[in-house]
Amino acid sequence: MPGCPARSRHTLADSLKPVIPPQTPDRPTEKHRGPVTMRRSQVEVSTTDQRLLDGPGPAGWLHTDPWRVMRIQSEFVEGFGALAELGQAISVFGSARTPRDDPVYDTAVRLGSALTRAGYAVITGGGPGIMEAANKGAGLAGGVSVGLGIELPFEQGLNEYVDLGINFRYFFARKTMFVKYADGFVVFPGGFGTLDELFEALTLVQTGKVTQFPIVLMGSAYWRGLLDWLSDTVAAEKKIASADLELLSVTDDVDEAVEAIVRVNQG
Repeated sequence: MPGCPARSRHTLADSLKPVIPPQTPDRPTEKHRGPVTMRRSQVEVSTTDQRLLDGPGPAGWLHTDPWRVMRIQSEFVEGFGALAELGQAISVFGSARTPRDDPVYDTAVRLGSALTRAGYAVITGGGPGIMEAANKGAGLAGGVSVGLGIELPFEQGLNEYVDLGINFRYFFARKTMFVKYADGFVVFPGGFGTLDELFEALTLVQTGKVTQFPIVLMGSAYWRGLLDWLSDTVAAEKKIASADLELLSVTDDVDEAVEAIVRVNQG
């Protein structure tokens, strides 16, 4: 009609389609998006999580978010279906940057084996470093080695020691699996991702969302500064109760770590 603005021809397919920039030397040559493998010019530089969380964007989100909900639901369904019969398991966290010749790597291998002998499956993020070491230890002892991967800007892929692997697009779906199908956490030295999982677990235990859930920190020297800050600053200023610090166990010994987990689970 004369005087009426032209109706936008933007479609739902346009909203969902990510922009694929030209190939550059620093871009990965292969990437996985859920079950889809992309190579060379088809590799995207953004992730599904990033496109969900980065700003409100144009009004197209009104059309794309309902479809995202379906995709999110499918990740929960896939995760629940794959892990429902796993049995007792422990989630192990730590830095992906830990090299294989680091003594901490060997400790994580021994922990994975010890957990298996105690009757637990081992769940990790499926990547390199500490995750690979724990998965390797579980495999060497004949246990079940699980890797929960995540879509990242620079692909890591699941390490070779993962027997049962699931790749997630969304962090929050993956994080649910780490807690729901685990009977405790063992946390090795790590960075932001490791700290994220640690404090989420502490919050869930503190608020009673999960019960009888042991959290063991491996490496007393590494964690001493954090524990001192929690005690001398956070608890001293009454931001947490002093009793909350008892939610954590700290050790350098693999056998002590396993004993702490078994003691809580059998309590």
